[in-house]
Amino acid sequence: MRLESFDLQLCDIAGTDPEKLHALSLAVGWPHRVKDWLMLREIGSGVVAQDEIGRAIGSAMWFPLSDDFVTVGMVITSPRLQAHGHGRWLMDHVLRQTGSRPLRLNATRAARRLYLSMGFTAERTVYQCQGTAVLSGEPPLPEQAILRAVTLDDLAEIAALDRAAYGTDRAALLGRLLHASKGVALIRGGRIAAFSLARNFGRGTVIGPVVAVDDADAIAVTAPHVEIHAGAFLRIDTRQAMGDFAEFLTQSGMPVFDTVTSMSLGGRWLLDRPGDEPRPTIYGLVSQALG
Repeated sequence: MRLESFDLQLCDIAGTDPEKLHALSLAVGWPHRVKDWLMLREIGSGVVAQDEIGRAIGSAMWFPLSDDFVTVGMVITSPRLQAHGHGRWLMDHVLRQTGSRPLRLNATRAARRLYLSMGFTAERTVYQCQGTAVLSGEPPLPEQAILRAVTLDDLAEIAALDRAAYGTDRAALLGRLLHASKGVALIRGGRIAAFSLARNFGRGTVIGPVVAVDDADAIAVTAPHVEIHAGAFLRIDTRQAMGDFAEFLTQSGMPVFDTVTSMSLGGRWLLDRPGDEPRPTIYGLVSQALG
């Protein structure tokens, strides 16, 4: 394809040199390491735009979590092409590949206008909280709860809890994450009532997902990661704008660094769930690309 004065070729991301992908994300200031790109390629599909000398100058990925649930991420355009409709070209390809399935994504401020023009609906703000982890005191353990490490044998139970919070089955994704993460489970009444995972990512460690029914449980399963990584770079992406959990993140050295917007096409992503009974909630995203 010729875009303005650029001759571009669209290639399968699976066959692209990971070092080229790393150079692309570095060019726009994203923190992804080569290992982070490799993990994303194992989970999803994607395309890369290459110029006439083989440089990666754009990318887009999609992650089918189920037949009716696809997340879109890693939509990157080289700074020199951002004003030439390159992002729309990449997203049009994503739409052709995903068909009529509903799409969900987390849009940067720079890309938000593009997605709105394509019919996406803005739903919620995601707060990218990060910094040098600081011990701010040990939070009290919620009543009738104990903490223990997550094991591979916990997959079915944490996947069920995650599905209740997220709205679709992410067991396959969680299974991959368990092999790359350290986790904390909160046990109440003999069952897992909340959990968190943390893995190496970008500049340090990212916490996510975090699933809990309330702020106290979410804090309880997040605090051990803060303790382990005190003095090191720590990140979490959350939709919690205020409350005890948001305050805990700030006190733990992870203030809001940036925001993105959760958006959907073909049906709402984050449905309101009426009722007074506490329900599992996603307190920490797996990542902005995966939700």
